[in-house]
Amino acid sequence: MSNDARLPDYELEDLRIVVSPTELKALFHPLRDQLLDLVLERAATVAELAAAVGRPKSSVAYHVGVLVDADLLTVVRTRRVRAIDERFYGRTARIFYVGQVAPEQVSVMNNLLLEAAAESGPAHEADTLRSIARHARVPRERATEFWDRVFELTRQFSQIPRGGDTVYGFVAALYPTEYPSLPEIGSDGERSSPSES
Repeated sequence: MSNDARLPDYELEDLRIVVSPTELKALFHPLRDQLLDLVLERAATVAELAAAVGRPKSSVAYHVGVLVDADLLTVVRTRRVRAIDERFYGRTARIFYVGQVAPEQVSVMNNLLLEAAAESGPAHEADTLRSIARHARVPRERATEFWDRVFELTRQFSQIPRGGDTVYGFVAALYPTEYPSLPEIGSDGERSSPSES
């Protein structure tokens, strides 16, 4: 694995907003998600990707094609090998951000928390899972500011130089809940219900 601080080894946009049905369908597929994560480290050929995910080259080539058609992957360079041009694929953006989508498109998107819960099971059993959950009643603007900081932390996580033997997962979520809250205390010392504030 590369220990180069500049990841990946090709140029790409920092952020791309995805909203079309084609982009969403391509993005929210377990194998294609793995392929996109792998090329965040460096550009790779179909053969390298197939070996990494343990799937046939023909299957991986199909999924790479879907990602290319959705403009989520692109050929970043080629190499001539025994009279054949070998293509190296890379992401078109470091981060794919789902923009405003139609209600009928939501069903296409995976619940990343459910996936992370399933994926983190072995780490929980081995007592190597690090997790935290908090609830706080805050204004929407403050929640948005906080999410922007989490988003930046995610960007930093994806740029940590590669090394070691373990691939770590990172998941974050910010969502409204029906969690209980204490009433506010007004300037006159009177308590009001949270819905009145």
